[in-house]
Amino acid sequence: MGLIKALVGSTAGTFGDQWKEYFYCESIPVDVLMVKGQKRVNAKRSSNTKGSDNIISNGSVIAVADGQCMLIVEQGKVVELCAEPGEFVWDSSTEPSIFTGKLGERILGIFKTIGRRFTFGGDTGKDQRVYYINLKELLDNKFGTVNPVPFRIVDSKINLDIDATIKCFGVYSYRIADPITFYTKIAGNVSDEYRRSQIDAQLKNEFISKLQVGFGALSALEVRPNQVVAHIEELENAMRDALKEKWLEARGLEIVSIAISSITLPEEYQKMISDVQRTAVLRDPGMAGATLVQAQASALEKAASNEAGAMHGFVGMGFAQNAMGGQAANPQAFYGMAAQQQAQQAQQPQQQTAPQGATWTCPKCGTKVPENSKFCPECGTKKPEQVDGWKCPTCGAINKGKFCMECGAKKPAGEPLYRCDKCGWEPKDPKNPPKFCPECGDPFDDKDIK
Repeated sequence: MGLIKALVGSTAGTFGDQWKEYFYCESIPVDVLMVKGQKRVNAKRSSNTKGSDNIISNGSVIAVADGQCMLIVEQGKVVELCAEPGEFVWDSSTEPSIFTGKLGERILGIFKTIGRRFTFGGDTGKDQRVYYINLKELLDNKFGTVNPVPFRIVDSKINLDIDATIKCFGVYSYRIADPITFYTKIAGNVSDEYRRSQIDAQLKNEFISKLQVGFGALSALEVRPNQVVAHIEELENAMRDALKEKWLEARGLEIVSIAISSITLPEEYQKMISDVQRTAVLRDPGMAGATLVQAQASALEKAASNEAGAMHGFVGMGFAQNAMGGQAANPQAFYGMAAQQQAQQAQQPQQQTAPQGATWTCPKCGTKVPENSKFCPECGTKKPEQVDGWKCPTCGAINKGKFCMECGAKKPAGEPLYRCDKCGWEPKDPKNPPKFCPECGDPFDDKDIK
């Protein structure tokens, strides 16, 4: 028993009178993996119009289209395979044959292990079926990592080696590479067809579980997450190796291609990598020197704009240089100290500074003094304290509510309270101020009413 390839143009030739049935499969839909072949009886030339559906008559023709693999099964065992497009004649007197097409040596070796078939008195067996398997690439299998997948980031140039996590989304495609294994271990003797929906969920879960192995192979090549899309071929090979046992050996399937749409790295890992890269740049003395010059120029600029005077800023720079000593000649050491100082300053609370140009008037000599100075540079008088609230006429405590926090006196209402508008001096009896301020001599008038 075996297949004999029909000669081109033999539609009415030698085999014409022998062809009993005609087995053919229309184009297999993309969501179908295997379908049972249906016979079409030639009513004009065959008298076998009432034969069994599961018997192939001697001389029957079996057609195979592109992208298909035809299997003949006897008593549940594969006895013939054909993956070459064309028409073939079933001859029960010939030896077993195999037309592998592009399936390769693997299929040929598996088929040979089947051995010679047993016949029943030189005739066909009791159950013979024709199955067509879809060999086309099965596309658009979407995947996504709901939970982050471990990804080791390695860069020997900057001594980077960290275990991070990423989220990955994309699509992959696969195909049936071993029709015999697929039939014997997955599809079996189906009565009609075997669809992708029956196995796709399992394949997707196994694919995602092996992504870690594929990413591990890329890590060994020192590929970073944002470079994965440029190394898809390496990822595909790694995934084929990782899934070989579960897919190829157990089901006859293999990965064809993978497309990554997006890879997301958590912000903390992005910042960590940026910090390591920045530090690695400063290992170059030239880059470290350039950074030192930039830092010194920035320090000079800040010193010149110091609110207490440029001299104070330059004196501070001098103290810093003396404290560093010989380390100023070492750009790397200087940058390390500067980075440490910046980190310490970032942790300290920021002091609020007064608006530029703000001043207060000395109550003794009338000199305009910068707001940040606590003493008058001319006479040394201390800056008057700012009174925020009302002053109790009984005990002198400063309050904000309606009653004094010290003696319980009620806040005066309806009567004027005075405070010198020049120096801020207040009389002990706010209701009865003197005619002139004892501190600055400014006369009390309506402008001094609080």
